[in-house]
Amino acid sequence: MATSRLLRTSAALLAATALLISGCSSGSSSPDDEASPGRTTEAGAQRPADEPTLAPLPASTPASLRPYYDQKLSWHPCASSGFECATMKAPLDYSHPGGGDIKLAVARKKATGAAGHRLGSLLVNPGGPGGAAIEYLERYAPQPAAVRARYDMVAMDPRGVAHSQPVECLTNKQMDRYTETDQTPDSPAEVNKLATAYRDFAKGCASRSGKLLSHISTVEAARDMDLLRAVLGDKKLTYVGSSYGTFLGATYAGLYPSRVGRMVLDGAMNPELDARATNVQQTAGFNTAFTAFAEDCIQRKNCPLGTKSTEDAAKQLSALFKKLDAHPAATGEDRKLTESLATTGVIAAMYDQRAWPLLREYLAQAKAGNGRGLLAFSDSYYERSPNGSYSNQMYANPAVNCLDLAPAFTGPGQVRAALPSFRKASPVFGDTFAWAAVNCAYWPVKPTGTAHRIEAKGAAPILVVGTTRDPATPYSWAQALASQLSSATLLTYEGDGHTAYGRGSKCIDSTIDAYLLDGTVPPKNKHCK
Repeated sequence: MATSRLLRTSAALLAATALLISGCSSGSSSPDDEASPGRTTEAGAQRPADEPTLAPLPASTPASLRPYYDQKLSWHPCASSGFECATMKAPLDYSHPGGGDIKLAVARKKATGAAGHRLGSLLVNPGGPGGAAIEYLERYAPQPAAVRARYDMVAMDPRGVAHSQPVECLTNKQMDRYTETDQTPDSPAEVNKLATAYRDFAKGCASRSGKLLSHISTVEAARDMDLLRAVLGDKKLTYVGSSYGTFLGATYAGLYPSRVGRMVLDGAMNPELDARATNVQQTAGFNTAFTAFAEDCIQRKNCPLGTKSTEDAAKQLSALFKKLDAHPAATGEDRKLTESLATTGVIAAMYDQRAWPLLREYLAQAKAGNGRGLLAFSDSYYERSPNGSYSNQMYANPAVNCLDLAPAFTGPGQVRAALPSFRKASPVFGDTFAWAAVNCAYWPVKPTGTAHRIEAKGAAPILVVGTTRDPATPYSWAQALASQLSSATLLTYEGDGHTAYGRGSKCIDSTIDAYLLDGTVPPKNKHCK
């Protein structure tokens, strides 16, 4: 069971599958709570009656923050060859600097070219929220040799993530049980069991992470990025953010428009959407991705979902999920493949069409009673290691999401009422996404953020990248963000999968590289394949 659907780059899908996002909030409520007042959007989602625009922070640095901006990093060799590591201090609470610090892990690889040709630092973030940026830099970051020659490549694990005082919630055994929880409840007893799982998860986060949970919002992470920019000696921030990393980057631009250098936002989020609208639209995005997979599958004689039509393929997949709900499949280990784990495994494969051949194989195995393959896909999604340990990504994700937005739903009653709209968005995944979106109703910390526009007036040109059949960040989100940002240009990849840079399109890669190296902004409405 996914606590929240996450958003992260697909660069490492087959090693550690990308993630999604969901709606979150604080405080428990009764099953029959009414929706909060506001404008009703597509599929009944609620949006604030008056959406604000993110306002920039003062250009001058407050005296209380000056010690943080003036700090010097002590670099030392990382475990990965060729990389240097350091620890940066930031205030835990920016409204009370000096009231306690948080230590943030930073890594870099210095530019490989001649010193006189160095352009500065390039900060990367793979998304999540909860994605380990340092691991991404060391293993997957797509920048080619020409870019690495001109930039110091830099990553910082955001607060609460990986090596930056990570959020912790459950033991590994507890997380195993949590991921197996039925996320498509068929009875009041199963609804209660799901709600109890969400409550216990939230209680675990509160007991193990304490006051950190109140200070890991996207706004605070963006402010940390400005500290890092200054500490590295850069006048402006050059940045490549993928998936949720686009929201982080856009937030930085909104807070510090005059400090934006060259900024690439690949697989963009739309900050105007509230949690429910985000979930409904993402559900539709995954339906689009599944349809593309099914179209490819049914043309093959060995397609495990038949060869009739995409609609029939969807029905066969739903039937498989229903079968696993009643009779989980053996996997060759103590754990069995439940409906929830199987659904997560299929969702994981939607991020990258290169996973489709394995997905066909694993679906055939599951239909024959062998759940090992889909369990492996599910484990990669959850970042579960073979030894049974989990990264903190699935803990940091809801912790950030539940702080950034008010809830998609405040109780099971609202979920039931919204099921028709989710099922319309995706007959296969609708129920799963709808019930996943209630997790933050039980969160122990009240949200500090709201849906808002980001205009970043006065910022240097920003490059927004969208993929037409992106499952996790629908193409319409890239269009929306590009229209909000005052200096943005939209670059479109006509294809499948999540994000575009470094995924095989020479047109995309050369366009982004030219922008990073020379500042060349592509023509409006440029499309690549």
